[in-house]
Amino acid sequence: MTPTELLLNFQSLMDWEYKYRYLIELGEKLRDFPTEDMTDANKVEGCQAQVWITHHVEGDKHYFNATSDSHIVRGLQAVLLTFVNGLTAKEIQQLDMLAIFKRMGLEEHLSPSRRNGFLAMTNRIFALTF
Repeated sequence: MTPTELLLNFQSLMDWEYKYRYLIELGEKLRDFPTEDMTDANKVEGCQAQVWITHHVEGDKHYFNATSDSHIVRGLQAVLLTFVNGLTAKEIQQLDMLAIFKRMGLEEHLSPSRRNGFLAMTNRIFALTF
């Protein structure tokens, strides 16, 4: 799914309950995350849930994998990865993920701790690209 398709899907869901379910579905589609990658080095600090992100580079393109013990956080990871996977470091640094988060209608419905976790994951991805 492209970022544009994902954004349109969220914008078409008017009821928060549908957006909530869609987030959970997206999280269920994340690639498997190897247990051996659930290390302190890959753990994201600043999240209430347990969150891990791995990163690798192919040429100048960055790719990430992520997991969490929270279904909603896994959905947020799926959203984030849809926007950043396959981009260059410069392209990633130019993204305004908070603005995208708001355009999807997630800002007003998620708890402050989940919003902060989303920002922590975004900051971790930005840090990994440089």
